[in-house]
Amino acid sequence: MTVKKSERLIVKFITNQASQDEIETLTEWLKVEENQIVFKDFVKTNYAIDTVVNTFDSTEVRKQLSERIKKENNVFQKRRFSSYYKYAAILIVALGSFYFYKSSNLFHSKGNVVVPRQDEIVLQLGDESTETVDTSESRNLTDKDGKVIGKQEKNRFIYSKTYASGELVYNTLKIPYGKKFEVQLADGTIIHLNAGTSLRYPVQFLRNQNRQVYLTGEAFFEVAKDKAHPFTVNTQDIDVEVLGTKFNVNSYTEDISTDVVLVEGKVSLYKDKKTAENQVYLTPRLKGSNMRGQQKITTESVNTDYYTAWVKGSLVFKNASFESIIKKLERHYNVTFINKNKELGKEIFNARFDNEPIEVVLKYFSDSYAIDYKIDEDKITIK
Repeated sequence: MTVKKSERLIVKFITNQASQDEIETLTEWLKVEENQIVFKDFVKTNYAIDTVVNTFDSTEVRKQLSERIKKENNVFQKRRFSSYYKYAAILIVALGSFYFYKSSNLFHSKGNVVVPRQDEIVLQLGDESTETVDTSESRNLTDKDGKVIGKQEKNRFIYSKTYASGELVYNTLKIPYGKKFEVQLADGTIIHLNAGTSLRYPVQFLRNQNRQVYLTGEAFFEVAKDKAHPFTVNTQDIDVEVLGTKFNVNSYTEDISTDVVLVEGKVSLYKDKKTAENQVYLTPRLKGSNMRGQQKITTESVNTDYYTAWVKGSLVFKNASFESIIKKLERHYNVTFINKNKELGKEIFNARFDNEPIEVVLKYFSDSYAIDYKIDEDKITIK
């Protein structure tokens, strides 16, 4: 295992974000005595921990590590209980002083662990009342009269498949930085909402009327096919009309452009009122863009994976300025960057991170590009 990979695993373990497979990989690596020394040195250097092994309770660590490994995967629970101790025993050797100091209030951090803010997802109902969304629960979704119109399954809303008559009733979902959410609309369309996004949508669509939603931020759409009811995504700059397709829309207020990337099917883009002359059509692997304040919609061929990786929790930066990178990091992790290095903001980078804790991302930029930074809870200052 390379040094960078081992450091990533150490950081993910310390920040409680390591998976079962990653814990197993780390423990196998720690079987080598030299690696245990590397581990201790890394932890001491990055987390300011002193060594007092005499008072360390290895039994308690063994118990907690066993419980942690159990939680990672139900299949893993079926293995013999002794296997937990195989991993716990190795980790105890390397983690003894670290765990003791963390749990006994003698853990003195240099400020290398980020503490992101925890903001709530907010659902604004048709009557303008609001409620917070607890992603740990499952419940029924009801209208103002108490009628069940769908259900919540943790981080997903699923509305009952039906078309209605009468007036449209719109709800608005507001997703804070650091979180994502998913909505399945009443027509079967699935929408993945990225951090910092607001979606206004009808709880039921009307027969013989077009389907319309309103987006600020970023979302990936899997639109249910329905030729009788075209689907339109309205953003602050351009509108996207489809019959049934998969595409990504990026329309954050603070960004300089609105971008639509088509994965499957066909869509038309237009500004203001739709006419035969002002529509731009996209086919798969094309990106349509409109710069803020301009009328023209441009197109270019792209690798769609770069624009949809966020749906699975990954961050991909391709020829991206450091300024745009820290914007995305702020949204993804719900932190604040203060960049005092203005020249660095213009520099171009390429990188990919797959469900990594922000400490790993920061260390990557520090090691690879000698970027110096300081952490103060949820604030990261680039020097």
